[in-house]
Amino acid sequence: MIPRYTRDVMAKLWSPEEKLRAWCLVEFYACEAWYKLGKVPEKDYKVIKKKLAPYMKKGFTEENIKRVEEIEKETKHDVIAFLTHLSEIVGPSARYLHLGMTSSDMLDTAMAWLMKRAMEIIIEDLGRIKKILKNRAYEFKDTLMIGRTHGIHAEPITFGLKLALWYEEVKRNEKRLFNALETISYGKISGAVGTFAHIPPEVEAYVCEKLGLKPDPISNQIVQRDRYAEYMASLAILGTTVEKIATEIRHLQRTEVLEAEEYFSPGQKGSSAMPHKRNPILSENLCGLARLLRGYLVPALENVALWHERDISHSSVERVIVPDATTVADFMLVRLEGLLKNLIVYSENMKRNFNLLRGLVFSQQVMLALTEKGMTREEAYKVVQELAMKVWQDKTLNFKDLVLKDERILKFLTTAEIERIFDVTYYLKYVDKIFEKVFGE
Repeated sequence: MIPRYTRDVMAKLWSPEEKLRAWCLVEFYACEAWYKLGKVPEKDYKVIKKKLAPYMKKGFTEENIKRVEEIEKETKHDVIAFLTHLSEIVGPSARYLHLGMTSSDMLDTAMAWLMKRAMEIIIEDLGRIKKILKNRAYEFKDTLMIGRTHGIHAEPITFGLKLALWYEEVKRNEKRLFNALETISYGKISGAVGTFAHIPPEVEAYVCEKLGLKPDPISNQIVQRDRYAEYMASLAILGTTVEKIATEIRHLQRTEVLEAEEYFSPGQKGSSAMPHKRNPILSENLCGLARLLRGYLVPALENVALWHERDISHSSVERVIVPDATTVADFMLVRLEGLLKNLIVYSENMKRNFNLLRGLVFSQQVMLALTEKGMTREEAYKVVQELAMKVWQDKTLNFKDLVLKDERILKFLTTAEIERIFDVTYYLKYVDKIFEKVFGE
């Protein structure tokens, strides 16, 4: 991923230095398992441990990376190039590295370890967003605004309910991410076709335990890619939720609406041509990145169906989509965190917009009251819609005034009953109950 959308924590995790460190850890722990099984002489084990310790702790240097790349130009095989370089570092004892293993034993187990760590970062990011959404939901629990369906004014809600809705969706995303974390946290050290022909299952169990992974119950040459597909799907859905929130903020910031607005910092510029502009650039950026994040899912799905016990068509894809997707997801969540934390809410504009239709938002309640008092639903709908269309067409009219003067309605409803119908608190009577359901308090 380009530096513009990469945080340092992800840049480090997916760096060539960290990749080689992950490979080295797998190779060393496999060697250590063999040592504990009596296959590797103690003298050679100690040499290997001493020589590799600095690399397992601090990672590999730019010089190491260049050397591996140099060897790969000849071998045309990055794993063999790496193992050759380890032999240069370790010396003759390196013959006890990679015993009974195939390249994918190292690659898939190391990748699972890296993907697990990346997902843990993303889950931590999402936890902070949950906290912000909860706090801001309570802050605006009773802040009246108009609900919109099809982009058109519908009935009263509160801004807090909108935030609580986002919170609940974020919770579902969190659950999916935890499921994906569990699914991806499997390694395999089972040999060329998964039969453990040249390496016992004890080695696999040992390596996985050391890395905080579990041994895959069964594999062929690789860990099956449905695990990766689930992982990428959870990120794609997460990105779509972020886009949903960002899209709503963009709509609410439109000049003629202006019910909420991204924080505009001192010195910030909105347009090279129009000095007056205050654009929702953070939200727009998140919507764009969500498209990118979703795009990584299809290649992950296509990687599931490989030939027989494995072909290499998935490899080039995963080198790009896994680091990029996790990096983008992390960046998006941190950006969304700041956006929500600093979001400016204009409650007065919410009240202003709520009154734009001059009482039409109470139409359903009028209709229901009439049917409750004996008018047929068809007749009630016809009467209420007739009055409503007059208000749409004549900006000087008020819906409540027309209802109070209509003889057809007055046959069924008293003035006091009509006044209660136009009491907005009727629509919000279960807000506390909804919050209790969402937040459990």
